[in-house]
Amino acid sequence: MTSFSSTTDPNPSRPPKFPPHNAPRVWLLTSGNSPIGIALARLLLAHGDYVTAGVLPAEFEKHEDRAAEFRSFLEEVGQQETWRARLRVVALDIRIIGQCQSAIAEAVESFGRVDVLFVCTSEAIVGTIEELSQSPRTLTLVRDQFETNFFGPVNVIKAILPAFRAKKQGHIILLTAITGHLGTPGLGVYCASQWAIEGYCDSLAYEIAPFNIKMTIVQPNMEINVLTNKITSAPPLGHYAPDTNPAPLSREILSGLLDKLEGTAEPTTGDQLSSPDIRALYPPLTGPMKAALVAETVHALTAIGGHDNPPARHIVGFEGVASVKEKLKTVSEELEDFVEVSTAVDIVREVEGDFGIGGRESE
Repeated sequence: MTSFSSTTDPNPSRPPKFPPHNAPRVWLLTSGNSPIGIALARLLLAHGDYVTAGVLPAEFEKHEDRAAEFRSFLEEVGQQETWRARLRVVALDIRIIGQCQSAIAEAVESFGRVDVLFVCTSEAIVGTIEELSQSPRTLTLVRDQFETNFFGPVNVIKAILPAFRAKKQGHIILLTAITGHLGTPGLGVYCASQWAIEGYCDSLAYEIAPFNIKMTIVQPNMEINVLTNKITSAPPLGHYAPDTNPAPLSREILSGLLDKLEGTAEPTTGDQLSSPDIRALYPPLTGPMKAALVAETVHALTAIGGHDNPPARHIVGFEGVASVKEKLKTVSEELEDFVEVSTAVDIVREVEGDFGIGGRESE
C-alpha cells in the first residue's frame, strides 16, 4: 500500500482537463455521496456537465458522518442556480436491478440521455481466506462482497446498455484499483471481486465496441475504494497474528493507518479491525484528507470521461504504474525460468516407436 502523501496533487490549483469538445456531458454516478463522487460531481457541475448522483438510502440514513458531507454538497449546489438545474439525486442500490433501471430512466427523463456511466460503488472485506471461512456469518460476508463489487456493477452496466446501443454512443468507466493486478494478503476476497469485475468488463469491451460504446477501467495508485468506503473486518485467527505469521496482512497495515489518520496515539478506530466480532466502519478521514486522496483520480476521470478515444485501462499515479510493472516483470521472469516446462511434449513419436496399432507393444 502506498503512502498517503503520494496521492496529493503537486499542483492542486491546476484546473482538471476535460475532453476537447464544448458539448456538455450527462453523467450517472453510482455512488454520488462517496468522497470521489462528491469531488467529481462538483467539478462536472462547474464545467457545465449534467450529473445524476445515485445514493444508497440505507447508507445515507444510518451513517450521519457519511451523509453530512453530501448534505453540505447539496447546500453548495442549492446556492448556485445553474448547478441546481443540472443535478439530480436518485436512490440507487446497484445490487437491485430494478433500482438501476429506475435511476437510468430518471436520468434520461431529466436530461434526455446518459453519456457516461461511472461505476464507483465499492466496499472492502478484511480477513484472510481462512478467517472468512470460520462461520456462516463470515461466509455471508464473502457473498456480500461479490454482491456489491461484482454483481452490483454488472446490474447497472446491463441496465445502461440498451440506452447506449439505441443512440450508438456511450462510455462506461469502472473504478477498481491496482488490486485488479496485485494479490494482497488479508484482502483476498476483495481482490477476487476486483479481478472478477475487471475480467467481465475486459470481455464486455469487445462485445460493445461495434455499437460505439467505450469501456474504461480506472485503477487508482492507492486503495481509494478501501479508504473512502465501508470496511468490514472478519474476526482474526491467532494463526495469522503478526508474531506468528510474517506475511504483511492488510488488517495490521490498515489498523495502523486508520489510527494515524485519526490523530491519536491510542488505538481506536484501527483497533476495531482486530475485534473478535465482525465490525464495519468508515475510515475517519478529514475533508482535506479526502480531497488530497481523490485529487489525482478525479483529474484523470475528467480527462477520460466522454473522450472520443479513451483508454481501455488507466492506472493513476506513478507508484501504481511502478507496482504493476514490477508484478508483470516478475511474471515474465517466472515464464523464462519455467519455459521448458511449458514446452509441448511430442509423445506421439515415442508411442509409435514403442507400440503398434491398437496399443499393443511392438514385437
